[in-house]
Amino acid sequence: MTDPEWLDDIEMRAWLGFVRTRDLIAAAVGRDSSRESDLTYVEYSVLASLSKSPDCRLTFAELAERLEWSQSRLSHQITRMEKRGLVLREPIPDDARRTAARLTPRGVDLLDSAAPGHVRSVRRHMIDALDRDQLAALADIYDTLLAHHRRVPEQR
Repeated sequence: MTDPEWLDDIEMRAWLGFVRTRDLIAAAVGRDSSRESDLTYVEYSVLASLSKSPDCRLTFAELAERLEWSQSRLSHQITRMEKRGLVLREPIPDDARRTAARLTPRGVDLLDSAAPGHVRSVRRHMIDALDRDQLAALADIYDTLLAHHRRVPEQR
């Protein structure tokens, strides 16, 4: 077995910076969301994704893809949110094997009331810490990484 190509100082800073920053920002936004709106960060993400779709409805496959989650994780999350009256499961009439999730009126109301606080939190914990050039560079970096990871595995 050959030795791995160890990360140099810059590579290690980039990797650890990403991991630590992502965790810190997600935790901070999550705390703010739970405190201000009775929604977790994860619930907010699901509701926001559904709200941007026609009829506030997506198949589980579409929603899992948008959230970059497994369908199993999504199914468990939808079950919890269904119990709170935030979403509904709906069968797909022409395909009994597929299911859709739809935002309920209660989910819409909760999302609408949570959105301003969510945006304030994202700004406070990330956006406002960077200038426009840094934001543009970061957005470009994430576009590149997302494109890389969305390619077919054989192309990576």
